[in-house]
Amino acid sequence: MTSFPDMIRRDALKLAAGLGLSFSLPAMDSRAANSRGAERPKSLILLWMAGGPSQLETWDPHPGTKIGGDTQAIATSQRGLQISSLYPRMAEQMRHLNVIRSLVSEEGDHERGTYLLKTGYRPDVKLTHPSMGAVLAHELPTSKLEIPDHISLGSSPAPGRGGYLGDQFDAFKVYDPGRSLPNLRARVRDERQQRRLAALDVLSQTFASRRPQVSSRTLHQHTTKQALTMMQSEQLSAFSIEDEPEAVRDAYGDSQFGRGCLVARRLVEQGVRAIEVNLDGFDSHANNHEIHESRASELDPAFAALVNDLVERDLLDSTLVLCIGEFGRTPKINPLAGRDHWPTGFSCVLGGGGLGSGVVIGATDPTGKKKDPTDPVSVADLFATVFQTLGLDPAEEFLTPIGRPMAISSGTPLERLQKA
Repeated sequence: MTSFPDMIRRDALKLAAGLGLSFSLPAMDSRAANSRGAERPKSLILLWMAGGPSQLETWDPHPGTKIGGDTQAIATSQRGLQISSLYPRMAEQMRHLNVIRSLVSEEGDHERGTYLLKTGYRPDVKLTHPSMGAVLAHELPTSKLEIPDHISLGSSPAPGRGGYLGDQFDAFKVYDPGRSLPNLRARVRDERQQRRLAALDVLSQTFASRRPQVSSRTLHQHTTKQALTMMQSEQLSAFSIEDEPEAVRDAYGDSQFGRGCLVARRLVEQGVRAIEVNLDGFDSHANNHEIHESRASELDPAFAALVNDLVERDLLDSTLVLCIGEFGRTPKINPLAGRDHWPTGFSCVLGGGGLGSGVVIGATDPTGKKKDPTDPVSVADLFATVFQTLGLDPAEEFLTPIGRPMAISSGTPLERLQKA
C-alpha cells in the first residue's frame, strides 16, 4: 500500500524496462501448479476488446430487425442461446460459459470507460484504483513463481496498473506474445556479466547508504534482484509456443491475439495469477460490420481454442475467463454504416473459475427504442462476482496511501452465476 511520486515511479519503470521486465511476485508452488480441477489455485484470463465491441455483432444479435444490420445469428451448444454468425467456433463452446447482455456503465468515453471496466471504479482525480489483475496479485500471493504474477499480452494503451497498491503490481507487458522476449538474455559472457553485476552492486549500496528512503521507494534493488531471477528461470519457457504442436498453434491462429491466448494458457499452467490478452480495433464509427468481421476472424478461433484447451486440460474450473470491452455500440446505424458509443445494455462473456454455466442475464430491446435493458447489471456487480468467484471478499477494504478506506469492489456478487 505504498504510493510513489510520479518521478520516482517513472525511474523505477525505466529501470525495469531496461532489464526487460517490470516486477515479480511470489506465486503458486509447483505442487499446486500441477494440480487440476477445482483443487487448483485460481487464475484469471481477461480478454480485453479495446475500442468497444458491438453487442449486436458479437453476443447479442438481433437479425432481421432495423437495428440488426447485416449480422445473422447462429445457434450454439447452449440450448436457446444464439450469438452472431461471425463466431461459429465460439458457438460450439458456449455451453461452458455465461452471457450478460445487460451491462450498464456511466462512462461513454474510451479512456474513462476503460478505466471503469479495468478497475470497477469510475475515474477519480484524487486516486488511481488498481486493476482487477493487480488486486488478485496483491491479495492472492503464493510462492516459488520466478516470473511476474500479473501479465499483459499484446499491444494495449491501458494495461492493468497497480494504482494505489503500488507500481510493483503493474502488469508485466509483453507486446508481441509467442515471440522471443527481448532483453532477457545477457549480451556478454558470464564472467563479464558477473563483473558488471558486482560493479552495479557497489553503486547500488553506495546510493542506498546515502539516500535510503529514495532507494527504498524506487524498488531499485528489489527490481534488479527479481529481474536476474527471471532471466535465469526455466519458467520463461511459458512465454514460448515453439514446443506446442502445430495443430494447437493453428487452432488459436497465427495472430498476435491468437498467440497471446495460447501463451495465457501456458502461463496459467505455470501458476500465474492474472493475465490479460488484448485485441484492439473495435472502434467502429464507420464500416461497423466490416470491422467486426475482421476482429471476429481473430477472436473466434483464439477464444474457442482457449476454452477448449482449458476444458481438455481440466483447468477451466480453476480459471475464470472474462471477455469484455469498455462499452458497446449504438443500436442505430449511423450514415457512415457505423455504430457509436453505447454504455447501456452491452455484453460480456464469462465462465470457468468455479462459476456455473449456461446462464444468460438480461435482454436488450430488438427495436432499439428502449435505452435501458431488462435486468441491468452494473460494472461493480460484475467485479464483485469475479472477485468472489476467485476467493476474495469484495467488501474487504484497502487503506489507500492517504488512509482512505476503499472496498475491493462496491458491487454485489451475482449469485445466479454461481454453481447450484
